[in-house]
This record gives sequence, structure tokens and C-alpha cells, in this order.
Amino acid sequence: MKKKTWIILGAVVAAIVIVVALIAGTYNSLVSLQMTVEEKQSTIQVDLQRRADLIPNFVASVKGYTDYEQSTLQAVTEARAAVGKAANAGEQAAANERLDSAIDIWVNAVTEAYPELKASAQFIALQDELAGTENRIAVSRKDYNDAAKNYNTAIRKFPKSIFAGIFGFEKVPFFEASEGAEQVPTVSF
Repeated sequence: MKKKTWIILGAVVAAIVIVVALIAGTYNSLVSLQMTVEEKQSTIQVDLQRRADLIPNFVASVKGYTDYEQSTLQAVTEARAAVGKAANAGEQAAANERLDSAIDIWVNAVTEAYPELKASAQFIALQDELAGTENRIAVSRKDYNDAAKNYNTAIRKFPKSIFAGIFGFEKVPFFEASEGAEQVPTVSF
């Protein structure tokens, strides 16, 4: 009789170990996916901050040519500050859109008023740097959205969806283009 009890006890312990290993493995895979999403979101923030950090150089290069409009520069400065304060993908998108708009208005106004600025080597170099940064931001957004898709898919699939609900893993938003982004902007130099 004792041998049968040990066999049953061993089977129960083995079943518990298997269930705990399954739960731990599922939890750990969800944590890994969540960390990937957070890393990709951080990369977007770094790229947006990089672009925002280029703005003072842009201002300095333009200052020598212009008596630029203070209100336009103020909008750029405020939008730049908002990029640094953005905490999640939604706030990043809104701050990025605001900075894009402010930069477009400012650069267009300055280059129209001061055509000789377009020939400045420093101005051209900064424009190239901004274009490169825009490409980095686009890649970072795509990488974030890929990570968000993988994470959101994992937390919705059975049986991980059960554990995701128990452990509080929630869906993350995608980084989406703002309304009207499909329209080609008018840029004149």
C-alpha cells in the first residue's frame, strides 16, 4: 500500500511541477515580449529626441541670416519640449506631429524670406541630418509596431490569454500616423 501512495504522490508532484513550469514559461515569454515593446518605444523616444536636439543647431544656422519670427520659433521650442515629455506611443505621436508642423512652418517661412539661406552649407548639412533622422524615426516606428503586434497577438492567443489576464498584461497601442498624414506636404524652398 505504501508503494501505491508514493506513486500517486510522485504523480501529483510531477503534475504540479509541470503546471508551475508551464505558468512560469508563459509568464516569462510575456514579460520578454512586453520588454521588447518598451525597448522599441524607447528607441522611438531616442530618435525623436535626437531630432529635437538638432533644432538648436538649425536655429543657430538660420540666426545669422534672419530676424526670424519669434512666435514661429516659440512654437518650435514648445513642440520640441513636448517631445521630451512624451511618455507613451500616443503622446509621442502627438508631440511628433506638433514638432513636424512647427518645423515645416518655420523652415518654409525662413527659406521663403531668405533665399540665400538655401545655399548655406551648414543649412544644407542640417537638412540632410534631419532627413536622416526622419528615416531613423520611420524605422523605429515600424520596429515598435512589429513588437506591439507580436505582444498583442501573444496575449490574445489561448492559453496565454488566460495567464495574460491573470497577471495583468494589457494590449499596447500601435504607433499610428496622424489624420491627414497621407497628404503630401507642400514644401517650397
